[in-house]
Amino acid sequence: MNTNNKTSQAERTTDDDILQRDARFRYMLLARMQSDCEYYLNYGSRDPKRLWAGDEERQIDLMIKLHDSFKEGEKPQWLTMDQILEYKKEMNK
Repeated sequence: MNTNNKTSQAERTTDDDILQRDARFRYMLLARMQSDCEYYLNYGSRDPKRLWAGDEERQIDLMIKLHDSFKEGEKPQWLTMDQILEYKKEMNK
């Protein structure tokens, strides 16, 4: 937890809160998180502050939960579970 009393959006929001939101919100957040991963890996100097969740492990865990929250046929075609796991692998290097 931040010692300066400033908390990120991710620290104030629980996974359950997020997963209860409508599909549109969850799609948009998943897309944002994917963009953050791309930036983190390519131009963001691997700085966790560049990730929505502020932490590599939480970022990937929430992306997995978001992806799993969609039923078959609703899952995003622009991001597969294999791609999320590849982000995890790349971020853990």
